[in-house]
Amino acid sequence: MVAKLTSLFQRLFFVVAAILVILAALDWFIGFFGWTFEWLPYQPGRLFEFAAILIIFVIATLLRQIRDSLRK
Repeated sequence: MVAKLTSLFQRLFFVVAAILVILAALDWFIGFFGWTFEWLPYQPGRLFEFAAILIIFVIATLLRQIRDSLRK
């Protein structure tokens, strides 16, 4: 049960991080033309930071799974 829940959170965090990176890249790119996403309250750099935080959690849980499997 815990493994399924952990896998679900890993996938969810990864997808959200990927979406944040895509949004940040698009906002950064259209910024060259003087446009911006009005509905997005954060700058592209901040979105990259949020994505990095989520990916760090994914990496940490994956490393924990590797450690647990090596102990067996």
